[in-house]
Amino acid sequence: MKTSGQVVVFRFPQTNQSEGKLRPALLVSRVPGPFDDWLVCMITSQLRHRVDSFDEVVRADDDDFGASGLKSESLIRVGRVAVVDGSLLLGAIGEISRQRVDRIKHKIAEWVLREATTL
Repeated sequence: MKTSGQVVVFRFPQTNQSEGKLRPALLVSRVPGPFDDWLVCMITSQLRHRVDSFDEVVRADDDDFGASGLKSESLIRVGRVAVVDGSLLLGAIGEISRQRVDRIKHKIAEWVLREATTL
């Protein structure tokens, strides 16, 4: 059963629509409606891509690192989101803490709201 906060593996699409590599992703939230669609954030080990005060770093000494299933310190890229059909998710490898999931959800909401006020 898929739940918010799980770290899953799937082929994260590239912005140019080409097929991406197998990557970990964070299940942020199930999309409302009758379909098994999920809002996900890409996870990468490339910490240099971090956007300060926006992206979330999962460090080896964090309480939830062991449960995350990640092999190394990783970056949850809050701005790299997609809606994905649940059938494309190849399985869960771990889970992050509820507090971290809530922080990420707030960052996404603040980002979208901030952009809406600049239109």
